[in-house]
Amino acid sequence: MTKAMKMTLLTVGKTDVKWVREGLDLYSSRLRHYVPFSLQEMPELKGVSALTQAQIKEKEGKLILAAIRPSDEVWLLDEHGREFRSLDFAAFIGERMSRGGRDLVFVIGGAYGFSDEVYVRADGKISLSKMTFSHQMVRTIFAEQLYRAFTILKNEPYHHE
Repeated sequence: MTKAMKMTLLTVGKTDVKWVREGLDLYSSRLRHYVPFSLQEMPELKGVSALTQAQIKEKEGKLILAAIRPSDEVWLLDEHGREFRSLDFAAFIGERMSRGGRDLVFVIGGAYGFSDEVYVRADGKISLSKMTFSHQMVRTIFAEQLYRAFTILKNEPYHHE
């Protein structure tokens, strides 16, 4: 018997904007009806004012890489990633669910993006939009899109096309 696939949303930094936290909590709880889902928030780095952006990305990258397992399928939320329509994203999730095996980890980096090492480790990149969103807001937007994907896969009346 194969184990159930788990999904994790891994973020750099805690969600400290109240309405973002409320939305993230709402969609996280809804997602748990469909899949073992967890939110893993890594603490922000301390004392970074003397560091360059590259040094910050490198330190965050080490934390990200330590939080994922070799067997995980890792997708970075990145402005240069693949864009999906909601139906296509649902198909993308459905295909991974039907394959089973590897747990899915979606990663939202810090304000400066990802280190080269994280890009090398990733299985791919996903972009939510050509627009730029704060890394706080992306958490709730992505959780909602993941929830939407499951409602599409289950033919539930949430998504309207």
